[in-house]
Amino acid sequence: MKVSPFVRKLILVFGDICCIYFANSLAIMPILGSSEYKFNFEFLSILILLMFFMFNVYGLFSLVRKRLTDIFLNLLVAILNIYIICIAITYLINELDYSSMTILISAILSFVLLGVWQYVCHKWEWNNFPKHHGVLFAKDNEKKILENKLSKTYGLENVLQDVSHGLNDNLWPKKIDENYYVFIGSSLDIKEKEAILCYARSKKKQIFLVPTLYELACKNTGLLLVDDVPMQRVTRLLLTDEQRTLKRCIDIIIAILSIILLLPIMIVTAIIIKVSSKGPIIYSQERVGLYGKTFFVHKFRSMKQDAEAKCGPILAAEDDNRITKFGRFIRATRLDELPQLFNVLKGEMSIVGPRPERPFFVEKFVAQKPEYDYRHNVKPGITGLAQIAGKYNTNAYDKLIYDLLYIQDVGVKTDLMIMLQTFKVLLTKSSTEGVQNSK
Repeated sequence: MKVSPFVRKLILVFGDICCIYFANSLAIMPILGSSEYKFNFEFLSILILLMFFMFNVYGLFSLVRKRLTDIFLNLLVAILNIYIICIAITYLINELDYSSMTILISAILSFVLLGVWQYVCHKWEWNNFPKHHGVLFAKDNEKKILENKLSKTYGLENVLQDVSHGLNDNLWPKKIDENYYVFIGSSLDIKEKEAILCYARSKKKQIFLVPTLYELACKNTGLLLVDDVPMQRVTRLLLTDEQRTLKRCIDIIIAILSIILLLPIMIVTAIIIKVSSKGPIIYSQERVGLYGKTFFVHKFRSMKQDAEAKCGPILAAEDDNRITKFGRFIRATRLDELPQLFNVLKGEMSIVGPRPERPFFVEKFVAQKPEYDYRHNVKPGITGLAQIAGKYNTNAYDKLIYDLLYIQDVGVKTDLMIMLQTFKVLLTKSSTEGVQNSK
């Protein structure tokens, strides 16, 4: 039985609400009396509102393109965030006086019931979602890279039925006719892209494009009428005064609260570093910040003392023997980044923004891609879009695209979404893997 995507999503959301309701009801079953059940509905409304927000952040209203492990990980982080906020609310509002044990039982039951429901919906969506094929338009090395990436993407492993190198093949319109997905690489010139886009859109195909700086510049454009000639105003990739002021205020508030809450963890981390290996607790390193000005970023030391004395500046690799045993743990959990909260207070960094890079590597990246310098139009951040969407070993150009996309969409909502997504990254091993060794 085929059901429209809209109806499938309605059923999914309705089931999510039912799971939250039953979990919360079962958690308070030992409590008797009508007043408690009235209170249950008041608390339930808060849970459902938080569920809508958190499930949207972690993509739990769309399951078909996710592995089950990703769904359960997203669900775990969403439930943790929902109930942590609920605990805070119960402390602030006396009328919502749930016991900690009741909230814990409700959280566990919510995860179990929602996990089963999302598993059922995932299987249902997978069976009902149409299996389309696709064609790739790219050149040279990019073609091989995209083929490899698509073959590893859940739900798209077998999507490519044919591969084209651009418009050299006179049969390219026929290839589009036979496939639903059209993938376009950045290696094609603008005229080739335009021809493919126009034809694919006329055939109502789903198009995916690897953006270059030109495509990014055309995003979020404004309209200017020059007499009767329409012109697009290209974004300057700069923050307005209002954006900078609001972002700075939020940075200060979050940094102060985070330092207060995380101070015990920071003290324990510092003690273990001092006891487990020789060298200073804090490692300071020169990085490039706003408008290309350098500053010293602070981190808990995760490598051996004088790790680069012999090899010079190199990126951390997989199984890097310069990293201490405890260093691997704090890098995996991102505890090594906590001292950067003081960089935020000093105004050198922001909570969210492009990760600051060392001058040695910045010079190399700018020489290869001059547009890399645009990422310095905002303050560097502790976390960023490139960190939640990519991995540590994602190449510099792809990270640059994420950073430029962030600068174009910077705002309170965007920053909040990235902060919440960062919790999931902390539980994802691949996000902290080093670059591949070339042997």
